[in-house]
Amino acid sequence: MALAAALPDLEVVGAEVVRLPKITPATLFGSGKVAELAARFEAAGVDLVLVDGPVGPVQQRNLEKDWGVKLLDRTGLILEIFADRARTREGVLQVELAALSYQRTRLVRAWTHLERQRGGLGFVGGPGETQIEADRRAIDEEVVKIRRQLAKVVKTRELHRAARRKVPFPVVALVGYTNAGKSTLFNRMTGAEVLAKDMLFATLDPTMRGVVLPSGRKVILSDTVGFISDLPTQLVAAFRATLEEVLEADLILHVRDIAHPETEEQAADVGDILESLGVDEDVPIFEVWNKIDLLSPDTRAALLVQDARTPGIHAVSALTGEGIGALLAAMGQALDAERVAAEVFVPFSDGRRRAWLHEAGVVTDERPEEDGFRLSLLWTARQKAAFEAL
Repeated sequence: MALAAALPDLEVVGAEVVRLPKITPATLFGSGKVAELAARFEAAGVDLVLVDGPVGPVQQRNLEKDWGVKLLDRTGLILEIFADRARTREGVLQVELAALSYQRTRLVRAWTHLERQRGGLGFVGGPGETQIEADRRAIDEEVVKIRRQLAKVVKTRELHRAARRKVPFPVVALVGYTNAGKSTLFNRMTGAEVLAKDMLFATLDPTMRGVVLPSGRKVILSDTVGFISDLPTQLVAAFRATLEEVLEADLILHVRDIAHPETEEQAADVGDILESLGVDEDVPIFEVWNKIDLLSPDTRAALLVQDARTPGIHAVSALTGEGIGALLAAMGQALDAERVAAEVFVPFSDGRRRAWLHEAGVVTDERPEEDGFRLSLLWTARQKAAFEAL
């Protein structure tokens, strides 16, 4: 239901759990159930049927024919939502690539007169290529074209990321299950106006903003696409690039909808995806228990006690702002805690690198020498790498 509600201008008139004693290869459901549903759809004036699960190409074709409606399975619905949400050039290309991969697997013989085109004027003159083969070839050519365009976009994004590495500010990434409240929290912390709605996949393209912590430290906050269980394989591959921002983070905020009945299962899904991405084990992760304003007073009080006793857990309400100040302060402490002492020499002629160190706020002492400055530093591994990349 939540996935269906994520598509705009879609009115959901009903939902039902259909138990299947066995799967019918041709129509998924048994003939009696197909006929019963056909009558109900006609009476209700239904134009679109959503099936929360996989529906085979042949099953989809047969059901659409029997019911006289358009049918989308779980993968098709998620693709429709992503297509509606994509805004950046890369996001649009990723959606197109995933959609083509999905369509390629769903080419079935819909019209027998197109099964084979008449043979050409070759030496043998046998049967021509099937319509399915022609469609598949056309899709393959389009996939190659999109991958070329995507390679250019990805290269540009990598250049932007390389430029950001030289920026002295740490990166904090928001991750979490879709609809956990990441964008609302992002807006609360940054004062931005990123689309934040009570729907799945409200955010698809990564968004970044600067934030000044209570300590005066500047950080870059990154909002990412929400995770979801049973994400179609085409989308796992296609949207992996949008999650790569997480790999650049100095601190990860795992935002959880703590009021959701399946919050533990959602957290486990997010943990699995972070592990598959190859997130560095040394990067600190905060669990941000969001939406405490939706809890009963007793549950909320118990969570606040657990918050106070457990390092790395922060109970907040992105909607009301409760707990946000304490979270920002803890972020500053975590980013400061990972700093290590170092000493560097910067020649007089290299004023840009010296200015960079001062702007980053990592200089604890500076002594002029004959040929330059000797600086004592307290910095993170990321700041050290950024300095060396200058």
